[in-house]
Amino acid sequence: MESEQPAESYTVEELVAVNPYNPDILSDLEGFVNEQVSNQTYNLDANLSLLRLYQFEPERLSVQIVSRILIKALMAMPGPDFSLCLFLIPEHVQMEEQFKTLIVLSHYLETARFRQFWDEASKNHSILDVVPGFEQAIQMYAIHVLSLTYQKVPRPVLAEAINIEGLALDKFLEYHVANSGWVIEKGAHSQIIVLSRNEFNHPELKKNTAETVPFEHVTRIFPVLS
Repeated sequence: MESEQPAESYTVEELVAVNPYNPDILSDLEGFVNEQVSNQTYNLDANLSLLRLYQFEPERLSVQIVSRILIKALMAMPGPDFSLCLFLIPEHVQMEEQFKTLIVLSHYLETARFRQFWDEASKNHSILDVVPGFEQAIQMYAIHVLSLTYQKVPRPVLAEAINIEGLALDKFLEYHVANSGWVIEKGAHSQIIVLSRNEFNHPELKKNTAETVPFEHVTRIFPVLS
């Protein structure tokens, strides 16, 4: 009697790559969302595939899973992930209170209204706290936004943007001075934080496009133009 061959096992990523519209993988994709939450990982393609499957089988839609997908998408800002996910969620589902809250939070982040964001987030711990690392991800996004515009920011401005004050902020600053190249200067009324240099807050760092074109590419263009 022949022994039964073990079935081949595939990762969720492989299942999505082979047939993202296969309803049989819906449960696997839901489990993968929970895995992303617990392991603090992220896979936008798999989450989008799950939302598409929910469109075909709306009776199987899990509000809890969709909420976790949207929170993970918020954590990926400044990427367009939240909008991409929201586009696949039916309008009547978006009207549920927790999704309306997440949409408001997204708007605050997109418009850099960080004080309003943190105020609203503080009222919705029951929704947000289920995803570890959310607060830290938003803090890094806030720093990213500030560094696009400012070379230096007063301590109170940074504190408001990342929602950290006092000794916790001192430790936060110490870390970034040691690891991100920040510098702390004394101001008239408060500390001034000198942020990391980049091509946005220091335009002189931006490379000239012409300088980045290899010479051999330029020589290939000349015969075409002649």
